[in-house]
Amino acid sequence: MSTKYNGWSNYATWRVNLEIFDGMEFDHYPSDEELHELAEEIALIDCDSDSLGASYARAFLSDVNWSEIASHLYYEEAKEEA
Repeated sequence: MSTKYNGWSNYATWRVNLEIFDGMEFDHYPSDEELHELAEEIALIDCDSDSLGASYARAFLSDVNWSEIASHLYYEEAKEEA
């Protein structure tokens, strides 16, 4: 499903940005891959890696537009520095 949601490319991208990355500070501009790895680590922190919950979390994260979040974080950081 890739229907726009609250100005984001889809619900998963909006929700992950809001619940995981909103307010998080980075010491460098994170790549798409770094964001994906961090989100997966946070989402699976209380899950057995082979559990049904972990499987659902990975499926949800597969719908995230990581480039969109990375661009948003970069834009927000640049805006704060200006």
